Amino acid sequence: MRLTLVAVGRLRRGPERELVDDYLARFAKVGRGLGLPPVTLAEVEGRGQGGEAEAIARALPEGATLVLLDERGATINSPDFADRLGGWRDAARDVAFVIGGADGLTAELRARADLQISFGAMVWPHMLVRVMLAEQLYRAASILAGSPYHRA
Repeated sequence: MRLTLVAVGRLRRGPERELVDDYLARFAKVGRGLGLPPVTLAEVEGRGQGGEAEAIARALPEGATLVLLDERGATINSPDFADRLGGWRDAARDVAFVIGGADGLTAELRARADLQISFGAMVWPHMLVRVMLAEQLYRAASILAGSPYHRA
């Protein structure tokens, strides 16, 4: 199993980068004991939505389950997300999480997705979505480990 986070744009030094790095390090530590690999971050660049879509496509591991973070996606709770992560792990599935840029994701990429997740009806800055996804990955691993971090 491989976990890849494909994100448009470079996250510079600062609080967002520190939070992403911290949560992904926590995820790696908890996940190690659960058979979850560390997350590989692939930051891609492209001009316009079409160029971004091409850059995303090149970064996707072949055959990976494609999970898009998109405002039109389904809202799921943390335990359900943990169950999905555990299921992908148990099936030895590679998973690629994709966060688009300011112009969003193309209809073609959305049509290819195995799952689209939304963090709510509001539109979030794509740089903050990285932080939110990294935290939810750590929370999911904590749930799978039976840790008290997650309190419903």
